[in-house]
Amino acid sequence: MTNTIVKRTTLIVRDIKKSTRWYQEVLGMSVYYDDQVTLGGKGMAAGKKGDVTHLIILKCDDPVIGMIGLLQWIDPIWPAPEEIPDKVSYGQPTFVVDTDDIKYIHEKALELNSVIHSEPHEWSVRGATGDMIDFLGMSFFDPDGHFFEINQRLN
Repeated sequence: MTNTIVKRTTLIVRDIKKSTRWYQEVLGMSVYYDDQVTLGGKGMAAGKKGDVTHLIILKCDDPVIGMIGLLQWIDPIWPAPEEIPDKVSYGQPTFVVDTDDIKYIHEKALELNSVIHSEPHEWSVRGATGDMIDFLGMSFFDPDGHFFEINQRLN
């Protein structure tokens, strides 16, 4: 058996400046890494050897886990699909985020014109120990159509 930790999820974005602002203002993340990366042709299952990308890694409070990378092709520019998803489908992740201030996140998401799927609402789920857990939750999409479920624990 191995000891593994998922440290980061990297998302391909259309406009790295716009996306970075969204993650900083809506989720309160801060920049951990910001640099250009030239692809070697083996690690990433996109683009090709020699492509130049811009990678920004953002972090929350934990210094190791929960990071989100934003990756944009800059040479050559990689054209994005015209439509931004507003529904979740196969192959698309759902990010689940814990917060202590869902009202603030909701206000920031609205200010930055996020596509809101559900406004803040109360809901409950049976936890792993069998106890019911009550939340105030909401869900929305980032500027590139990545889906986020945000929860504030009530009990």
